[in-house]
Amino acid sequence: MKLKYLWFAAFLFGSWLATSSPFAATPSPSASLLKAKQEAEAKGYVFHTSRDEIVERAKKEGKLRVFSSQEPPSIKAMAAAFKQKYPFIDVQTQELIGLENYQRMLTEMKAGFAKWDVNYMAADYYPEYLPYQKKFDILGMAERGVLQMAPKLIDPINRNVVAIQSNIQGVAYHKELFSAAKVPDSWEDFLRPEFNGRKFALDVRPKTLGALVPAWGLEKTLAYARKLAAQQPIWFRGEQRLLVSMIAGELAVLYGPNYKSFKLVQAKDPLKKLEYKVVEPIPARLTEAEAVLNMAANPYAGLLWLEFQASPEGQKILDDVDLAASIFTPGSMHEQLTKGKQVSVLAWEHYHKMGKYEEEIVGAFGFPRAEKQ
Repeated sequence: MKLKYLWFAAFLFGSWLATSSPFAATPSPSASLLKAKQEAEAKGYVFHTSRDEIVERAKKEGKLRVFSSQEPPSIKAMAAAFKQKYPFIDVQTQELIGLENYQRMLTEMKAGFAKWDVNYMAADYYPEYLPYQKKFDILGMAERGVLQMAPKLIDPINRNVVAIQSNIQGVAYHKELFSAAKVPDSWEDFLRPEFNGRKFALDVRPKTLGALVPAWGLEKTLAYARKLAAQQPIWFRGEQRLLVSMIAGELAVLYGPNYKSFKLVQAKDPLKKLEYKVVEPIPARLTEAEAVLNMAANPYAGLLWLEFQASPEGQKILDDVDLAASIFTPGSMHEQLTKGKQVSVLAWEHYHKMGKYEEEIVGAFGFPRAEKQ
């Protein structure tokens, strides 16, 4: 009898060791995960089969430095929420905007002087940034559930870049100066005679027309750009400043402002003099592409930062604070605005060509093109 009880006690103790004790074995990765890891590593990528391992490595790093082009309120809110989720990571974020700053970042990367962990990758120089980013197989880890983020937000070719935000463009107008019935229903309507001779403002940087290329093709877009320039629009740079001047009645129609820029300015106008019309095909662009720098001192903290921003929690923060969550995020403001409509999305297959598209369109406008250095 004693032998029977001793055997039973030994069985219970062994079961406890196998499941509850510090000596318990870590569950082995599935065969599909191991295969994905092998395939990624064969192509030079880093692939982890366990999210816990990523978190443990980030915990040992304990720091994170981020360069972002997001609006300061978004960066602040995101950093605060990230810190709450990962209190063991000291995160420092810095806003970095403007082509000069993007060029400076690129120069520092090439010279080996970069001192940050996560960086913004401007569409203008996207192909030039790529060689200096750490080759995490973010797409592979997201597709297999190691990272909790939507695969659509990840570059499917390079696999290590995440587009956190998106923008859509439309038409803003002053409802006391311009009848809603006369606002164009299509982009071609801006070529009508009544829009000739400084009747609308058009950004010198053609982000709206560039985002029409996926729907129209480059040749049709360039032909349209030539006709649009012949309408003699009011050329400008800086849509938020111009939207503010519209409230004062200095302008009636603005071609192609970002929806979020419009909403931010409209919120400051108690009389709500400005209105916005979504015109099809709706130009939409992936924005705020970010990656972990190859020289990063804290690459795993950076990987968690990318995951957090692309997670449902991070995307909700972007919509709540800046109306900027991705068009690919279910329930986001951009997804709801475009649902059921024709959309021209400048997504990953076009993202690396955005600089070329804009250069060609500027030439079609009749402005001199920047010389290649």
